[in-house]
Amino acid sequence: MCKIKVQYELREFCCKSRFVSSRRDSVGVRLAYVHRKTAQIMLIERTIARRWQHAVAPLFARAQRFAERAAIADKHGVHTYGDLARASRRLAARLPTSASRVAFLCGNDASYALVQWATWRRAAVAVPLAKSHPLAELEYVIADSQANVVVSSEPIYHDRVGPLCEKLGVAHVRVEKEWMMPVAETKEEEEDGGVTFPASQGAQLLYTSGTTGRPKGVLATHGNIEASVNALIKAWGFSSRDRQLHVLPLHHVHGIVNGLLCPLWCGATCLMLPEFDEEKVWSALIGDEAGLKVNLFTAVPTIYVKLIKHYEDAQYSAGEKERIRHRVKENIRLMMSGSAPLPTPIMKKWHDITGHWLLERYGMTEIGMALSNPLNGERKPGTVGTPLPGVKVRITSEKDGSVMVEGNETLSTVYADSDSDEGGCLEVKGPAVFTEYWNRPEATAEAFTDDGWFKTGDTACYKDGVYQILGRTSVDIIKSGGYKISALDIERVFLSHPDIADCAVIGLPDDVWGQAVTAIVVTKREIDLPGLREWARDHLASYALPRNVLQMKALPRNAMGKVNKKDLAKVCSTSASDNKNLLVNSYFHDLIFPSR
Repeated sequence: MCKIKVQYELREFCCKSRFVSSRRDSVGVRLAYVHRKTAQIMLIERTIARRWQHAVAPLFARAQRFAERAAIADKHGVHTYGDLARASRRLAARLPTSASRVAFLCGNDASYALVQWATWRRAAVAVPLAKSHPLAELEYVIADSQANVVVSSEPIYHDRVGPLCEKLGVAHVRVEKEWMMPVAETKEEEEDGGVTFPASQGAQLLYTSGTTGRPKGVLATHGNIEASVNALIKAWGFSSRDRQLHVLPLHHVHGIVNGLLCPLWCGATCLMLPEFDEEKVWSALIGDEAGLKVNLFTAVPTIYVKLIKHYEDAQYSAGEKERIRHRVKENIRLMMSGSAPLPTPIMKKWHDITGHWLLERYGMTEIGMALSNPLNGERKPGTVGTPLPGVKVRITSEKDGSVMVEGNETLSTVYADSDSDEGGCLEVKGPAVFTEYWNRPEATAEAFTDDGWFKTGDTACYKDGVYQILGRTSVDIIKSGGYKISALDIERVFLSHPDIADCAVIGLPDDVWGQAVTAIVVTKREIDLPGLREWARDHLASYALPRNVLQMKALPRNAMGKVNKKDLAKVCSTSASDNKNLLVNSYFHDLIFPSR
């Protein structure tokens, strides 16, 4: 939609509506706000707000600054920034001229960056696909995103997406290993350094994890990506001297922005493992691997749990434990955790083993990273620190929408009590906040408040100078007997029990309590469930004590370590006898069984 048409439509709408007020938004554009906004008008306002249009240099253009430096080391070898720039230019030439959204399925190696950069060279939107997704999910993303090109990087991926491309009538481009072979620099490549895009131009379409509903496409612009990356570089001290170990999936913000774009943005190097492997990760952290030595690592809590288990199973001697602790402490400058809540016992155990306090942060597909514990300073277990540079957050009352707390990088102001157990609704504003849900204008409008704050759907509180996430409002805040109870707080308690390996807490429908607090546990050995509940009595308020305790062989988690609690509730709402393959044991206090 052109600028003139957007301004005309907004002016016409405001003339027909009762004017209420005006404000200057975060990018300095004067906007009129009216009482009744339609989804269309909200999008028009947001389009005008993006007319700041500063220029962003994409990664393939920035690469010229570091042409001879190693960008990525993977199973194929070491690839310089110049190698990636030249290979992406050749691939871009193979993409159809009509390419506007390019879906791609690649391994965790340099081919991912190659396709991403080639897509941006064509001024198209990158739509990464997940290796772990079933065919039906891949088809959904390709179709929903309206991708008109699909790129795959290895025979195994060619075979997966090839039939889907034929079914959907989408062009399929295959990338072979030889496309990564170094070639001589060209005159055209020297001109890459001057390439820029408008900040409002679409860059990336990521799909939400779908833990609370059908996955939605989240459109981020080049300006959104630049803001996200620059905030993390400033907050976490990224530099060209860094060498980051990468083991995360590459279809979520954590793996793409935190794990790959941040180091590449500033000329650092990524060591990319094709899959997560406990032994290889420990070797890299300790520095036993020949070649590249890493000093940065980011992962999800599940990975840290697996690394701890591998360490404990190895039964190292006291001398070996001390060597590991010394080497990791000496080699690694920063270790981060995100994408799911970090249990306090895991944080403490990891510190005991490595000497590192994990840096926990908070983010979402829609906003990038918003809150973070400090690079230097105390990292409080169970909290996510303060707003990152350029980010504003606020907590509003669920009852009347009033602002309880509002803060930015330097200061948070408390207007009302927000350190209670109930907390309030967390909302975010800033240049990294996404543009829209793809082809879902109503959902986009619903996601923002009238004054432009994104509603995260999470409940949070502010206490002792830091923010704490109490959980997803829809599934992690349990309403039982008139109380609002944080499932995450109960999970932290249960995970501190020496015999509990994993835990999820949900609310199940109950005729008496509204929702019955239910703990699902995975144990390290046989355990007495009634006794476990009695143990919890010493650590939890009576209203937060689980009425039901169920035991499972394993909790169902997605690629980023998140539990789909809505699906879990469906499983647990049926009798234990109906789920013998999932439920190992169950205990229902006072014989109260959840309503079906």
